[in-house]
Amino acid sequence: MLSRKNWEKYLKLEVNPIIRLLILSDFAIFYGFGLINPIFAVFLNNQIRGGNLEVIGFASTIYLVTKSLGQIPVAEVVDRLKGEEDDFWLMVIGTFAFSLVPILYLFARTPLHIYLIQFFNGVMTAFTFPSWMAIFTRHIDKNMEGLEWGIYYTLTDLGGAAAAGLGGFLAQNYGFQNVFVLTAIFSLVGSFFLLLTKKYLFIDKF
Repeated sequence: MLSRKNWEKYLKLEVNPIIRLLILSDFAIFYGFGLINPIFAVFLNNQIRGGNLEVIGFASTIYLVTKSLGQIPVAEVVDRLKGEEDDFWLMVIGTFAFSLVPILYLFARTPLHIYLIQFFNGVMTAFTFPSWMAIFTRHIDKNMEGLEWGIYYTLTDLGGAAAAGLGGFLAQNYGFQNVFVLTAIFSLVGSFFLLLTKKYLFIDKF
């Protein structure tokens, strides 16, 4: 568990501003997607024609396989290109793109629609994750590696946990559509935090 002293370091801005912004970005994104994670299976079962346990499992497989197979080629490109311009744009564009995934769910009617959306989500995540990790690793503060990773996982886990119960409540009382829109809003807010890292990165030009 993070000590009071470590939290004070974070709250008093002693952490690298790039790290702070990356953490805030993922906190907002994880909070947003935390709203739909616990209700996604119910959504597929109730709102998608032919939606069942098989569709739910296959949809998850498509996302995970696409993300997993795509990450290594993207990571190789990120490592091969010099400077941080490529990292920045892959991270920002990929994050904004998968922030639209909840909106795409609103238009899904069949399992095929869900599969295509999951494939798109996997591709965008594959572009985003290696570039985000490269920037985070490059700018993490010396002798504060454990602290900053600890703060990252603590905040994102707490954000997802807080959103899970709320997502079920909102879906039950206000419908899936409103939850998906709210998820997209939180994720887009997180994406805008990434744009703020621009002035701190070692980028020659845009």
